[in-house]
Amino acid sequence: MGKLDGKIALITGGSEGMGLVTAQRFIAEGAEHVFITGRRQEVLDEAVKTMDRKKVTAIRADASKMADLDTMHSIIEKEKGRLDIVFANAGIGTFVPLGSITEKQFDELFNINVKGVLFTVQKVLPLISEGGSIILNGSVSSIKGHPTASLLSASKAAVRSFARCWTVDLKERKIRVNTLSPGAIPTAAWDKSGFSDEMKKIMNVDLLSAIPMNRFGTSDEIAKVAVFLASSDSSYITGIELFVDGGMAQI
Repeated sequence: MGKLDGKIALITGGSEGMGLVTAQRFIAEGAEHVFITGRRQEVLDEAVKTMDRKKVTAIRADASKMADLDTMHSIIEKEKGRLDIVFANAGIGTFVPLGSITEKQFDELFNINVKGVLFTVQKVLPLISEGGSIILNGSVSSIKGHPTASLLSASKAAVRSFARCWTVDLKERKIRVNTLSPGAIPTAAWDKSGFSDEMKKIMNVDLLSAIPMNRFGTSDEIAKVAVFLASSDSSYITGIELFVDGGMAQI
């Protein structure tokens, strides 16, 4: 038996990176069905090929667009009528120093990382079963100050606050809300960050020196913790921020 037998899950940003690996692990742990979202249809199509097609539905949706969230809700309601797990994973990172931040950069990041998380959860809230689990993708940046990361850090601090407040809001429905905050996890998003190869090398050295375990984490290590927070193994855990960071944010 799997830890998620019979569960129905939604993973936003589930077409690649940590979201995709989590979807794969949810299915491996017995999830009845997993809905994944992403902004690019071709990437979603490739993601579906890596899983049992009978157990996954790919929905092209931008978490920052209300019309897309309406479509997402309609598909889930029509196909399954309920959710037991919501992993609000979709997010982006923008790194720019204070003094150079543009309104466009602010709007894009906060629309996805903050507005997107809020309205994703709110849109599907009527579908979430009593005793369900909501997992919000945070970051070590929620409590750490890194150069050029003020936009990302502020957005993830907001996500952390969502978890605290929603834990209280949803306690009567016994819905648990927790934040899963990764540390340095190389993904496709890192490759597309826009940093030069030389800058990446410098940053890699700086990051490794800040991680007590002296290595980067993997998407599967995030996925395993997502399974824990989604399952009855964490039945007495709600409102927390669980760092999966090799100790990076702890010392």
